[in-house]
Amino acid sequence: MPIRDYYLLSPEISLASIAMAVILLDTVVKRKGLLAIFTLAALALPLAFTISLWGEEGRAFGGLLIVDQFSIFFKFLFLGVTAAVVIASQDSVTNFKRFQGEFYALLLLATSGLMLMSSTGELITIFLALELSTLSAIALVTFFKTDQAVEAGIKYLVLSGISSAMMLYGMALVFGVSGSTRLEEIAQAVGTTRLLDNPALLMGMLLMVAGFGFKISSVPFQMWVPDVYQGAPTSVAAYLSVASKAGGFAVILRVFYVAFAGVSMEWSMLFAVLAVVSMTFGNLIAMFQSNIKRLLAYSTIAHAGYMMVGLAAVAARNPIGEGLGTQGLLFYLTGYAFTNLGAFFVVIAVAQKLKGESIDDFAGLAKRSPLLAGLLALCLISLTGLPPTVGFWAKLYLFSGAVQADLVWLAVAGVLNSAISAYYYLRVVKAMYMSPAASDERLTPSPAISLALLVTTGGVLFFGFAPSYLLDFAVRAARGFPG
Repeated sequence: MPIRDYYLLSPEISLASIAMAVILLDTVVKRKGLLAIFTLAALALPLAFTISLWGEEGRAFGGLLIVDQFSIFFKFLFLGVTAAVVIASQDSVTNFKRFQGEFYALLLLATSGLMLMSSTGELITIFLALELSTLSAIALVTFFKTDQAVEAGIKYLVLSGISSAMMLYGMALVFGVSGSTRLEEIAQAVGTTRLLDNPALLMGMLLMVAGFGFKISSVPFQMWVPDVYQGAPTSVAAYLSVASKAGGFAVILRVFYVAFAGVSMEWSMLFAVLAVVSMTFGNLIAMFQSNIKRLLAYSTIAHAGYMMVGLAAVAARNPIGEGLGTQGLLFYLTGYAFTNLGAFFVVIAVAQKLKGESIDDFAGLAKRSPLLAGLLALCLISLTGLPPTVGFWAKLYLFSGAVQADLVWLAVAGVLNSAISAYYYLRVVKAMYMSPAASDERLTPSPAISLALLVTTGGVLFFGFAPSYLLDFAVRAARGFPG
């Protein structure tokens, strides 16, 4: 293989190598706290490789690996999320000194799988990358070995296995129809075939949507989300809610934008219907939750619905709004990453002090910790889609893409659901500011959590006031996609 092929794969290779190095270092280092420092410092290596690839356009390993601005955008996103989760998880992981190395190694392996997913141009490679990330995530869910964590991990494992089997069967059907597993060759074979005239292709696409739907936690493939988020370590739930979802959308865009571009109107309507069902279901069920992690879990289901608005808009590309659906979705994913990580990190800070995750535990938080209450309120306002936060611009760009794609009804559904979501988000804000506190004891976040919150909530505010920087990045990543 040419050296350039390995250079194009260098972010993933370096990240997997760091995971192995962390495990080896864990066997010789007695001060386990150094593992987190080493992991954070070592992330500079894949970051440097990713920066060096910015502006590159190419294929490697016979076309199995595609490097373009789109894939590099997601590499930056995954590395940023991983760094934030490593910082935020330090306090909780120190309670399990024997397994700190394994925790960070699994996190890095999951990220390497997600990074590979965003760059693959072939179905089997996509499946292998997805399994690498999913199996690592399952181990992370059960990491603390409590009864609740083990139950969550088993549910995640079983349902993940079912979804993987469905997706693999769908890929087999698509291969049978097209004679290839390469996305571009599938596109040539499928052409503009009407799906109703080709039942095998239709069934293959539906089964692949089911498999990917599990990854992005859309209805009706969301049944694992509440129990897994509640049972998993909060930092792992934060990672799943952002990185895993972003990886799912990256591979969906790659597969459907490239392989099934000729039948885009059919899958556009499919994702439009799933978008409405997901956002409505997630918002309605979240209204009745009393556990903050379950509330955020159903919130992620609703936001998967919002993001699928962007998927539906991708199908209607035109000279005026070409790529608007893609760039709106990329902007939304990044803004959502800052916002949702910030919300989960506040939950970590509060749960560490109060040993509880009920919404009632947040009562009077504004009195006990004005900083934490303010930051959580900021994140919840951003999730609602109100200014002056990045969440406002994210929904504005996403719904504008739907309007330009002549999906006005879908944009209206998104706006109405955003109004519904305000009820349960502001219910938490009301508890923090208007309910009496159970104690007058002050709550002070640890330095690690404080740093993680500074980065994430800082991004929520910064890109709320200056969205053009993030939008320009998303536009460059979407331009010319597929690469």
